[in-house]
Amino acid sequence: MQNDQALAHALLLRRRAMAMTGRYLEDFAVAQTFGSGRLRVDKERIKTFAAEFDPQPFHLDEAAARDSIFGGLAASGWHTAALTMRLLVESELKPAGGIVGAGFDEFRWPRPVRPGDELRVESEVLEVRPSKSRPDQGLIKVRTTTLNQNGEPVQVSVGNLVVLRRPAHQTASEI
Repeated sequence: MQNDQALAHALLLRRRAMAMTGRYLEDFAVAQTFGSGRLRVDKERIKTFAAEFDPQPFHLDEAAARDSIFGGLAASGWHTAALTMRLLVESELKPAGGIVGAGFDEFRWPRPVRPGDELRVESEVLEVRPSKSRPDQGLIKVRTTTLNQNGEPVQVSVGNLVVLRRPAHQTASEI
């Protein structure tokens, strides 16, 4: 029992700390945009990721990839998604409570990611709405576009994120 209480207390403190370092639902507005840093995609990482999670020849073998629909080595779309998540976590978006997904309305890969590509993320808030059933949180709908070094989209998603609402006793100036 005592361990359960200690764990619950530790989780509460962690939630408060995460909330204090991010933006609450009330801090988001439609049309806001947020950017990220950059990540360079390494050929060996493409192959390592593919070997474990998406072992198809066009992700693993350069000769086989040349003869594929991609015409050369390409990162798995799921690798691109994982890189996008890393960029999102480190981006300016910073929702209170962390990046907690409630699902996607759209998810596509318009062009392949190649070895040496340098990726960055741009996110735009499309919708902000409080939850009807959970008064301490709400949802934001965000279009996240992952771009390569040429500004070409390599992944586009529209996702719904769960975001904590500002506690009633806290004002924006107290953050």
